Amino acid sequence: MSLPPLVEPAAELTVEEVRRYSRHLIIPDVGMDGQKRLKNAKVLCVGAGGLGSPALMYMAAAGVGTLGIVEFDTVDESNLQRQIIHGQSDIGRSKAESARDSVKEINPLVEVVLHEERLDNDNVMEIFSGYDLIVDGTDNFATRYLVNDAAVLLGKPYVWGSIYRFDGQASVFWAEHGPCYRCLYPEAPPPGMVPSCAEGGVLGVLCASIGSIQVNEAIKLLAGIGEPLVGRLMIYDALEMQYRSVKVRKDPNCAVCGENPTVTELIDYESFCGVVSEEASAAAVGSTITSKQLKEWIDNGESIDIIDVREVNEYEIVSIPGARLIPKNEFLMGNALQDLPQDKRIVLHCKTGVRSAEVLAVLKSAGFADAVHLGGGVIGWVNQIEPEKPVY
Repeated sequence: MSLPPLVEPAAELTVEEVRRYSRHLIIPDVGMDGQKRLKNAKVLCVGAGGLGSPALMYMAAAGVGTLGIVEFDTVDESNLQRQIIHGQSDIGRSKAESARDSVKEINPLVEVVLHEERLDNDNVMEIFSGYDLIVDGTDNFATRYLVNDAAVLLGKPYVWGSIYRFDGQASVFWAEHGPCYRCLYPEAPPPGMVPSCAEGGVLGVLCASIGSIQVNEAIKLLAGIGEPLVGRLMIYDALEMQYRSVKVRKDPNCAVCGENPTVTELIDYESFCGVVSEEASAAAVGSTITSKQLKEWIDNGESIDIIDVREVNEYEIVSIPGARLIPKNEFLMGNALQDLPQDKRIVLHCKTGVRSAEVLAVLKSAGFADAVHLGGGVIGWVNQIEPEKPVY
């Protein structure tokens, strides 16, 4: 469906702006009017990572007048494979400041507003209220539901994107004209069911594919051109090089935008989504060890069996000495239990401790009462015990 322009046009374009945006101005659908609307627009990008990087760069190049950036993290070397707004010299810097500098280098006419804080219930409504449109580049479910609910409660549209390995998705959620994120995903997936990009990986260039779709939708919404992805989900398979569009209908029973909403204010999103399941949390109580404790057990020749529950490609990057690989799914399917020793204490670990806690719950229910898992996973081990090894 076509929608009216989201913002009013600015009074004029300067001679410099006409020169800079000339390739937009000669497109009949954009023209002077559309470019003036972009100049007058205020767009907030949540995150300056994989999706935020191309989104911010292309919105800056397009002439969006004010760009807000919500980002609290610092640049890490592992970011550079996909977060192209940052460079080698930015490692250790604030991502927000690095992104601002790149935006200003692309287009000094853009005003950049930094929000160097974690988006949460205490600040989201105030931050969102200052912008016409939200571009969501977050990578975790708790923040996605927070962004959605805040946008619905404030009557704001937002452009959503998601990436994982070779797969990407994008849509526009605007409760006033169509469905919201909860209409598509009423409940968060069970903890541990959907790995994050940090656990499962992502093809770097996929970020550009989905990020550019997000900017394309933002421009259409701001200028009031074309048919935005309201009520449609765009799905991209980079391996097969296929795009497909799926209709998404507004759910009359939606908890936040339905006819009788039950979510009328912000909720506890960490609890709603969960980091680990209740079973995993319960299993980990009193059965979590530190890297230093594991090192002592290894040095003292304790009778233990160290089991790495990550995937093969992760194990090849870095591993703990003496650990053997049995991926998490083997435990969930029950295939691995018969191969576990009865005369040794089982020590589980993964990358950070989330997956190993889930497997620990399986082992506890199967009678391995003295099994433990490594808090902080192999990342904690490298940081504390073998800092010369790589992390990912």
